[in-house]
Amino acid sequence: AKEVARGIAGYGNPLGIPNLGGDTVFDASYNANCLVNAIALGIVREDEIIHSEVPAEAAEKAYDIIIVGKPTDRSGFGGASFASASMEEEKKEQNSGAVQEPNPFLERHLLASTYALFDWLAEAKKLNKVSFKDLGAGGVVCASVEQVANRGFGAQIALDAVHISAEDLPPEIIACAETQERFCWICHPDLTEHILHHYNIDWDLPSVAQNARASRIGTVTPDGIYTVTYHGATICQAKALDITCGLQYTRPTNPVSITHAEPKITCEGDVITVADIGERKNKTFRTTIPEVFRTMLAHPNNGSPDSVIRHYDKNIIGNTILEAGEADAGVIAPLQDLKSYVHAGAHPGWKISDEERWRGIAVAGDGNGRYGRISPYLQGMNAAVEAMRNVACVGAKPRALTDCLNYGNPEIPQQLWELQEGVRGIADAANGVHVDDTTVPVVSGNVSFYNGKPDGSAIDPTAIVCCIGIVPDARKTVSMQIKQADSLLFFVGDRKDECGGSAYYQILEDLAKTKRDALLGCNVPHPDCAAVSAQIAFVTQAIANGSVLACHDVSNGGLALALVEMTLPQRGIGGSIGIEADIAPLGNLRPDILLFSETGGFVLEVQEEKSSAIMQRAEKCGVTPIPLGRTLPSSQLRILHGKTVLLSEELQSLTQIQESAI
Repeated sequence: AKEVARGIAGYGNPLGIPNLGGDTVFDASYNANCLVNAIALGIVREDEIIHSEVPAEAAEKAYDIIIVGKPTDRSGFGGASFASASMEEEKKEQNSGAVQEPNPFLERHLLASTYALFDWLAEAKKLNKVSFKDLGAGGVVCASVEQVANRGFGAQIALDAVHISAEDLPPEIIACAETQERFCWICHPDLTEHILHHYNIDWDLPSVAQNARASRIGTVTPDGIYTVTYHGATICQAKALDITCGLQYTRPTNPVSITHAEPKITCEGDVITVADIGERKNKTFRTTIPEVFRTMLAHPNNGSPDSVIRHYDKNIIGNTILEAGEADAGVIAPLQDLKSYVHAGAHPGWKISDEERWRGIAVAGDGNGRYGRISPYLQGMNAAVEAMRNVACVGAKPRALTDCLNYGNPEIPQQLWELQEGVRGIADAANGVHVDDTTVPVVSGNVSFYNGKPDGSAIDPTAIVCCIGIVPDARKTVSMQIKQADSLLFFVGDRKDECGGSAYYQILEDLAKTKRDALLGCNVPHPDCAAVSAQIAFVTQAIANGSVLACHDVSNGGLALALVEMTLPQRGIGGSIGIEADIAPLGNLRPDILLFSETGGFVLEVQEEKSSAIMQRAEKCGVTPIPLGRTLPSSQLRILHGKTVLLSEELQSLTQIQESAI
C-alpha cells in the first residue's frame, strides 16, 4: 500500500496533475491481488475532439503512421496477456517483464509538446486530417491497427523504422511491448514533416531521453490487410478486423447461492450482545457502542486518508476548489485559467464568459467489495449510487459514470456470473436514478479479470464506479466540514436494517475474534432509485440556493462515522465545533442499526434562519428532512437515543484515533 501511494505521487506530481480524491481499502480478499484503480479526467472543446479512428480519406491519401515518445524496450512486453492470466508463484520471474518502467519527466515533456501540437492543428484547421491514440495494451500493433480496422482499411508497418532502446530487440518485442510514454499519430502526408519537426526539432525529444523521438513507421492501405515487416521479411499479415475483433466466447454462468444470515444481535442502551457465534453456535459476545465506534475509527478502512493523500499534489494547476479529503467529491474549476493550458502561441477560440469560467467538475469513486460476498448485483448498484450521492454532496449534478470492474476468472461459471450481476447492478442504478428527468449514462469503463489464484479462489467481486458531476458555479460547492456552532443538522433518507457487509459487522468480527465472515450478514443496502433521485435533486438545489453549510453522505460506517467525519479538521482548520444528535426520530430500529446501518442518506448542516426555506424546498422535491440535532460550541461528539447517551467523546481524542489508523 505504501508503494502504491508512492507510485501514484511519483508519477502524478511530476506531471503537474492535481489528485482530487481517492479511497484506500484493506481486506484479506486482496492479499494476493492488490488492486489499483485510477481515473484521469480531461477537458476538450466538443468540436476539437481528436478521434482514435482515421478519417474516411486515410487509405486513398495513404496517411502516414508516426510513433512518438520513448524508445520501445522490453518493459511491458506481455502486459495484456499477463493481465489475463492467473498469477503463479513459479512464473514470478516471467511475469516481472509485464510491468512498464515509467519516466514521468519524459511524459510531462511529451504531453506539453503534444498540447502545443493540438493548438497548431486547431489553428490550422487540420484536426480533421489526423487520428491519435496512446500506446497501451499490445503496443505498436494495437495502437496502429485499432485506428484503421473499423474503416475497413489496412496498414503497412516497418518495424525497422520504430525507434528502439537496444539493437537486439526481436520483432515481437518491437511490435507488442507496452513501453510507457508513447503515442501514435496517423496523419495526412502533408502534415508528416511538420509533426516530425515539431517533436524532434522544436521540442527536441531526443535530448530529453535517450533515443526518444518521433518516427514515421508506415502507411494506411485500402486493402484491409495489416502487414508488418522486419528487415524486409513479412512477419505478420492478417485482416485488420480479424486482429481487432478477436474471438467471441459464449461462456456459461452459474448463480451462486448466498447462505449468509443476519447475526443475532440485541442492543440495550449502549450495550451490544451478539449470540450464537463460534463454530458450535453457543458463544455470546458483549461489547458497547463506544467500543465499537472507537475500534471502527482505528480500522485503516475508516481512518483519516491524510497519511496517504499528503503525498499528492492536490492543487498544482491552481484550479482545485475542494481538495481530496475535504468532501465526498473533489471539485475543480478547469476553465478558470485557460492560458495555463497553452504551451506555445495561443489556442484559438478559447474566449468564454465569466459565468462559464466558474463551471465546476466534481469527481468521486466508490465500491465496497464486502457487499460482493453477499450480492454482486447490489455491490455494483451501491457503487454507482454512492458515487452519484457523493458528487451531489458538494452540490454537483451527476452527469456521467465510468467503472473498473474487478473480478475473478471468467472461465469459472460462478465468477463470470459475479461480473454479470455487477454489470446488471450498475446498469439498473444508471437507468434508475434520474437527474433533471434524464438518466446518468455510463460513458466508459474497463474490466480486470483473473484476479485469482491457482486454487480457483478470487477477490471479492469489486466494481469501482466513478461519477462525474457538473456544478454551474464551483464557488458555491460545500465541503463535509461543519462550519459554525448553533446551526441545525438534518438527516435526509431512510434508516433500514441494512448492515450486511458493513463496517459494523466487520468490527464485531474483529472484537469477538471469530472467523472471517462469521458476522457478514445478508441485508446489503438496496437503494430505491426513485428516492435517490428525489434526494439528489433536493440536496443539489439546496446547496445552489446557499441554504446548506455542509453536507456529507451516509455510507461506510453508517451515520456514526459520517457525523465524526464532519467534525474533523481540514487544511488545519476545524476540530473545535462539536455535534449533538438524537437518532430516536430516525425510526423504530435498534440504536446500533440506526447508528451503523449503511443505508444511504445525507447529513446537512443548515443555519437556523434558513431551516424553513429548507423544508419548503424539500416538500417540492418530495423529500422529508428529519431534524437530527445541532452543532456545539464545544469540541464534543454526543449521540443520544432519546434520553439515553450512546456516545460522548472528545473530538481531539477521536481525531487522534483516526489519524493513526493507516
